[in-house]
Amino acid sequence: MAVVAMKVTSWWAARRAWVRGAGEAGMTTAEYAVGTLAACALAAVLYKVVTSGAVSSALQQLIVKALHATF
Repeated sequence: MAVVAMKVTSWWAARRAWVRGAGEAGMTTAEYAVGTLAACALAAVLYKVVTSGAVSSALQQLIVKALHATF
């Protein structure tokens, strides 16, 4: 059992050394572009949902109900 644990530990150590030596410092320009595009698309969808009639009226009702709450 100890031999298997040692092999697994040495495999992980070798894997970690390989990953660190790969020179991957961060995202590339293409990854930034895709990430930015995805964030903008999500923001656009959320904007359309929040400004829709049903959500807008629900938010207005919630605010009116909160303002008229008794303490």
